[in-house]
Amino acid sequence: MSARYALAILLLATPLFSRGAALSRPERGIVAAVDARREAAIELLARVVDIPSATENHAGVREVGEIFGAELRALGFETKWVELPGEVNRAGHLVAERKGTKGARILLIGHLDSVLQGEPYRREGSRGYGSGAADMKGGDVVIVEALRALHTEGALEGRQIIVVMTGDEEKPGSPHDVTRAALVDAASRSDVALAFEGYAPGTAVTGRRGICDWRLETTGSQGHSSTIFGEARGSGAIFEASRILSAFHDGLREPYLTYNPGLFLGGTETSLPEGSSGGTATGKHNVVARSAIVEGDLRFLSAAQLARAQEAMRAIVAKNLPKTTATIRFDLNMPSMAPTEGNRALLHALDGVSRDLGTGPMGEHDPSQRGAGDISFVAHLVDGLDGLGALGEQEHAPGEYIELDELPNLIKRTALLIHRLTR
Repeated sequence: MSARYALAILLLATPLFSRGAALSRPERGIVAAVDARREAAIELLARVVDIPSATENHAGVREVGEIFGAELRALGFETKWVELPGEVNRAGHLVAERKGTKGARILLIGHLDSVLQGEPYRREGSRGYGSGAADMKGGDVVIVEALRALHTEGALEGRQIIVVMTGDEEKPGSPHDVTRAALVDAASRSDVALAFEGYAPGTAVTGRRGICDWRLETTGSQGHSSTIFGEARGSGAIFEASRILSAFHDGLREPYLTYNPGLFLGGTETSLPEGSSGGTATGKHNVVARSAIVEGDLRFLSAAQLARAQEAMRAIVAKNLPKTTATIRFDLNMPSMAPTEGNRALLHALDGVSRDLGTGPMGEHDPSQRGAGDISFVAHLVDGLDGLGALGEQEHAPGEYIELDELPNLIKRTALLIHRLTR
């Protein structure tokens, strides 16, 4: 039996996680410790939001990492900054660790970078505004403050907990085997991964879809348009690409699978450099197109679903119209986090914590409503949950904000879940 399924059985069978149980004396102390730092937690949030840290701003990402690193060192963690090779062009990652042997080994995943930067922190009533406030500096604050509450009650002693805050989640560097090596190493030494992307009320994430990019290229026999469909000329590159896209549209439908052609070029000459967001096409209305290029992405919930979709797409591509050719290539952008029984067992434990806190039941968030995230890189190694971070809106847009009144509840929920898993 694998460790992950042994953990699932343990969680489901242990009375400790039964719903409705009263909080223990140590748990009441943890809750009180969170309440005592309500305003201090908001001050920490304001400090890091005021630091511009878009993925491309390496100095800003490192500065945010230094602040969280100092906070974690004060809680007994050993920290290090993981540098990445220069050609990767990313800031690096913060890794913090406490060693121990009691209970489940926990990995906590956050990220330091934001999509936008430059909107400073401001507080308006119960909301805190600023770039990255919700995604995910607020989630990082949940991690740090939950660990602080546990530390206050002595509940970190003898526990193995690793915190990885990546510096490029919003735009992961490549190759992934280099840029996610530290995260994978931490997961290989853990039993549970908890990730702190944004919270959707009453839910946690047991599954996230992955992303696979694809590039379709077709060719045709160039010539006068009056000869199209004839034996010598055939159907042309644009009709061949259109045939394939239409077959994709009608023939691949299944739950959680989406496929989008985002860019289409066709004509006598086409150029779309790899990795670019634009290209060129030339042609005339009375000339049969010689080439076409289409780029798009696939979103999928499991490796099996991805393989099934790729096989079906290759089969469609192979059925060429007369005098045309077609090829398709796939490039895995980010793996998926497939729902597992272990993930659901963790959700069961979180549901018990939430009910015991009086904050209501917790259910599964719809995977189709979630993009990819760092937890997906380690979902094949360890059971996990995501969506444990801040509650907010306007992520990746001006006016991003976090609901400050909900922050203490989210910190308490995380702290008690870690406490119960590591007892």
